[in-house]
Amino acid sequence: MSRERLRSTFDTAASLYQQARPDYPAELYSDLLAISGIESPAHLLEVGCGPGKATLPLARMGFRITAIELGEALATEARHHLAEFAGVSVITSSFEDWEPPTGVRFDLVYAATAWKWVDPDVKYAKAATLLPQGGHLAVWNADHAFPADVDPFFIEIQKVYEEIGEGHDGPWPPPLPEDEPNPIAAEFDASGHFAVVGTRRYVWALRYTADEYIALLDTFSGHIAMEPDKNQHLYREIRRRLAARPDGRLTRHWSAILTIGRRR
Repeated sequence: MSRERLRSTFDTAASLYQQARPDYPAELYSDLLAISGIESPAHLLEVGCGPGKATLPLARMGFRITAIELGEALATEARHHLAEFAGVSVITSSFEDWEPPTGVRFDLVYAATAWKWVDPDVKYAKAATLLPQGGHLAVWNADHAFPADVDPFFIEIQKVYEEIGEGHDGPWPPPLPEDEPNPIAAEFDASGHFAVVGTRRYVWALRYTADEYIALLDTFSGHIAMEPDKNQHLYREIRRRLAARPDGRLTRHWSAILTIGRRR
């Protein structure tokens, strides 16, 4: 399925997203401010805010934020979660199509687990036009991590993905978090618009019941778009395998890489 179609699937999970997806580490926001030098009440532009997962922590710090969100339902959720912050506005649009008021520039453009969904031929050049020279672009994510002490559940459940034709491309398990490359840093450099001024990696773990983990999977584009019979078989297997555990839970590790670039 194309990037255009996959990125539109998230709107169907709007009611699940805020609770099911993990919060980003507090250290990430501290590092973002320290490396970029931004201070409240600077004006920030968020690309792909979803229901406000990364918007809320920065709004609570007093930043003014213009948040762009492609999905109607996700934008509605974001407005609800951010209603108390007068300095935050949520605009329903793709980043590619959105045009700011004439002359507006932002102190920081950022995207949290959304940047890969933006047209690669547009995103860096457009972000650069929205920043003054020396302004910053920050991108981070939240991906599944496989440290040395990974829960064996994820090695075992991969066999079910392979059975239904949804196996992982490449080696399994993936490399250790510390061995994973940072392709975003290479993109920054290759764009010609930004010089990387800092990267940070964060790894953390969360515990999930079967219901909690399935709710999380229901916010991932690949699972949302999965054929119903495959989806049902996978979820039955998840429930069966976790029911055999004494506490009925799994541990999922998360990894986020923060990349910050300065406009050339």
